[in-house]
Amino acid sequence: MIHPRIDDLLSRVDGSRYGLVIVAAKRARQINNYHHQLGEGMGFDEAPPPLIESRSKNYLTMAMEEIARGKITYHVPA
Repeated sequence: MIHPRIDDLLSRVDGSRYGLVIVAAKRARQINNYHHQLGEGMGFDEAPPPLIESRSKNYLTMAMEEIARGKITYHVPA
């Protein structure tokens, strides 16, 4: 079984799979950048740390878990 479920994730974004992919990919890149900055001793201005505890080491899975738990919000620019 896939966790979190796609239905749960779609209800957190605009209802389209495209929107879900864009939000999850952007957040996964932020988590990746955060982990790279840890090794370089840089600040965390552009890359916030993961917002949840996850058993997964996969950044995309972490991003989707954050979306499912309502930790990530977004808005469409006008």
